[in-house]
Amino acid sequence: MKQEKYIGMDVHQATISVAVMDSNGKLIMECILETKAATILEFIHGLRGSLSVTFEEGTSAAWLHDLLKPHVTHLVVCDPRKNALLKDGSKSDRIDARKLADLLRGNQLHPVYHGEHGVRTLKELGRSYQTLTKDVTRVMSRIKSLYRSWAIPCSGTIVYAPRHRAEWLAKIPQPGVRLRAERLYQQLDLLQPVRQEARRDLLRESHQHHAVKLLRQIPSIGPIRAALLVALLQTPHRFRHTFARILLERPGVTVRDVAELLGNTEQIVRKHYAAWIPERQERLTAVLKAAFDTKPKPKPNVIAMPKPAKG
Repeated sequence: MKQEKYIGMDVHQATISVAVMDSNGKLIMECILETKAATILEFIHGLRGSLSVTFEEGTSAAWLHDLLKPHVTHLVVCDPRKNALLKDGSKSDRIDARKLADLLRGNQLHPVYHGEHGVRTLKELGRSYQTLTKDVTRVMSRIKSLYRSWAIPCSGTIVYAPRHRAEWLAKIPQPGVRLRAERLYQQLDLLQPVRQEARRDLLRESHQHHAVKLLRQIPSIGPIRAALLVALLQTPHRFRHTFARILLERPGVTVRDVAELLGNTEQIVRKHYAAWIPERQERLTAVLKAAFDTKPKPKPNVIAMPKPAKG
């Protein structure tokens, strides 16, 4: 008897609706869990057999992924925008959990990549640096927008310099607008040191990753860009599908060559990349041409006979 269990989770801030199915699609269990680590792990440890779990990408997806990964056989964080089945029929947390478990059982989910723990710190530091950079840019844009709204030309970066601020503020005739400009300058003075500190933390952490050193050898990629590339992309294996597709479209590259580079069998490559295998496409094209290029038989002309006149 197979012991595979497919678990669908509809995750919310306070509770998680859970549905458990077996390999035949039979619903074994339904329950509602509190969104707490101890409660979730207690439920998982109470199940036997091979456990496959899925839930949708969302606010708590990264936390739940790291929590469940060591305790289950297979874990899929799926893309909610591509789960068309969830949009059909009735909607409720319990029904969504059932549908997720059923889609997982049929291997019909589109996974969302979640990186390993090795680059999690670099990823969070990269997000922090990017957020602060956007905040600084937003405040600087507001300062220039304020001056331009009063027809005061302010090209360049001198408008942000602390030693020239009194001169620029004196150009604003309205006291209320001048006070608003002073508040924007205060925001800028607070954000810029924090951004510089985030930049230093990001560069310090990036020195521990060998991939950053390799990327620095590419022209036009500096230390910040290299660190952000590793933080956001995390691993080149995310692009293995693009790699396989590009190779299959090149003349002279066989399915066996691609299978050896990917570490898969030829059968798996043909299954997942069939649309880009040239001989398959040529064969299907020939079949379609043979089916539609045949000339239809002419229809016989039907001559209507006149009706006999009534005597």
